[in-house]
Amino acid sequence: MTRIAVLVGNPQPASRTRLVAEEVAALLGARSGADIDATIDLADVADALFRFPEPRLDDLLNRVATADVAVIASPTYKAAYTGLLKAFLDRYGSDGLRSLTAVPVLTIGAPTHALAVETTLRPLLVELGASVPTRGLAFPAAAVEDRASIVGQWVDSEWPRIRHAFGIGAETGR
Repeated sequence: MTRIAVLVGNPQPASRTRLVAEEVAALLGARSGADIDATIDLADVADALFRFPEPRLDDLLNRVATADVAVIASPTYKAAYTGLLKAFLDRYGSDGLRSLTAVPVLTIGAPTHALAVETTLRPLLVELGASVPTRGLAFPAAAVEDRASIVGQWVDSEWPRIRHAFGIGAETGR
């Protein structure tokens, strides 16, 4: 069975970023039949990010790296992702996500940050070896109440590029 991990790098627990990331995972899971892991909210382990070794983080790192697909989300900070997310991802080696298909998601406060998901988060995930076949999702944070519709439109448009990660070929379409 295909497995989706959700990783949220917002310093605030239970954030709008988390709601959006979980919506992306839910809609991908509904379309593909994949299982969805419990969300990894880095706000819950921020105190451990700079301790080495840290078994709690090792478990979380393994959960992300061994998933088939991971939704990796952050609010936009200074036209990029958060330091919290960077500190977590820095624990991987240069090919630490090589068997993963990643879906980059940034919640944005203004349309001027819409390209940040493509120019900052995508390159980091590719550097770590992840496959990133879709456009990243730059989600307007103020529209969180409309997330089902906005994410649904994104999933509809990106499904042809990501369905292979779920073992679904063009002939089955779904």
